[in-house]
Amino acid sequence: MFPLTDKELRETMSRLNITEITEATIRQIASLAGCLEEIAGEKVVHLEIGNPGIPANALGVEAEREVLRRGIANQYPNIGGIPQLKNNGSRFLKAFLDIEVPADCIIPTVGSMQGGYAAMLLCAHRDPKKDTMLFINPGFPAQRYQARILGLKEASFDIYNYRGKALEAKLEEMFAAGNITAMIYGTPNNPAWINLTHEELEIIGRLATKYDVVVMEDLAYVGMDFRNDFGRPGEAPFVPTVAKYTDNYMLLLSASKIFSYAGQRIAITCFSPKVAQMVSPELERFFGMPTMIGAFVFGVLYALSSGTAHSAQHAFATMLGAAADGRLNFVEDCREYERRGARTKEIFTSNGFHIIYDRDGEAEISDGFFFTAGYRGMTSAELQAELLRYGVAAISLPGTGSEQDGIRVCVSMIKSDEDFHALETRLARFDRDRREQCRKAECVTENAMSV
Repeated sequence: MFPLTDKELRETMSRLNITEITEATIRQIASLAGCLEEIAGEKVVHLEIGNPGIPANALGVEAEREVLRRGIANQYPNIGGIPQLKNNGSRFLKAFLDIEVPADCIIPTVGSMQGGYAAMLLCAHRDPKKDTMLFINPGFPAQRYQARILGLKEASFDIYNYRGKALEAKLEEMFAAGNITAMIYGTPNNPAWINLTHEELEIIGRLATKYDVVVMEDLAYVGMDFRNDFGRPGEAPFVPTVAKYTDNYMLLLSASKIFSYAGQRIAITCFSPKVAQMVSPELERFFGMPTMIGAFVFGVLYALSSGTAHSAQHAFATMLGAAADGRLNFVEDCREYERRGARTKEIFTSNGFHIIYDRDGEAEISDGFFFTAGYRGMTSAELQAELLRYGVAAISLPGTGSEQDGIRVCVSMIKSDEDFHALETRLARFDRDRREQCRKAECVTENAMSV
């Protein structure tokens, strides 16, 4: 039964070779939580895993089944993508972001994980003087790990103190060094669910153009800033994007969350026409292809996976097309995360926690897939470990590049009233016990001072 003892937690961590809790990966925390469930005889409340919490879109499933029945599985896919996906990807971007990306600039990848990895590898070889990736933190930990695997140098900063106009001076300082080849960020953001404002996107775009930096915008949660209705194709408001402010962009658009299609590992990488046709002697020397898009397709992707599964491409094409036609409101389908986010956030703030990354400009952050929470007087390591003892699993902010003390909360796996009740009960117990510990510590201090 939770809470477990500190000894039980530490022994389990040791058995799983976890020495520093804040450095453990999401999968390691999930494994640790599974072991703690066995010890306690109760389920852990899982806030660490970002699996979609709603069913996969039925249009995609049926489209994939149909092409498999037609025998497409025995054919290699074109590495550059099937025409339906490229065309519908272009239509989707126009319908919801109000940008023009030609179909031939859209390439399928095995999820945005492969898209981001391939894009970093590509940008690492476009200019010998530019050898560094810039990360706006907090961010998706796997992307920093990818850069490390590639041997790319890293630069980063925590956006906590650089929102709005403060972002410009920081980016000027970092870009002016001349070593940044590309930068990457998500909006909405994993882990904090912040959304970059139009002002911030304009700053990024303008400076990226000035300093020849490729901006990789990760749109894993596109349209899921639920403060706005982004679900009406061809109608304002449109999803804010850096593509409105620079031609130096690559967009990563995934089916995993917006269509709950994570298991089929399907995404598209969308090049601006300018980036697609960038020419570099280094690209030709290394990949045998002079242009960015040619090197991406026939150099990088050919070596990584030789293309993306036919059936998944058909599924994604069908869903993108239905959304662009107005037959599929993916924003409304995902709004369940808004409800879960609001309810989970209320449980946390009612039990002594505070939201860390709490605003976009003058507005409070949207309720959605993630948020960040801290607890007074506790470091990230202390908070993450103590919550595990109480049967609540989350990842800590240092693992996302944040300099703040706290945890990331993911609401996708909290699905039932029983889940919410378990979270409420455990956080209330945690808060009560912490307050009692603090009261006793204060008493001890007062007694010592009076002696």
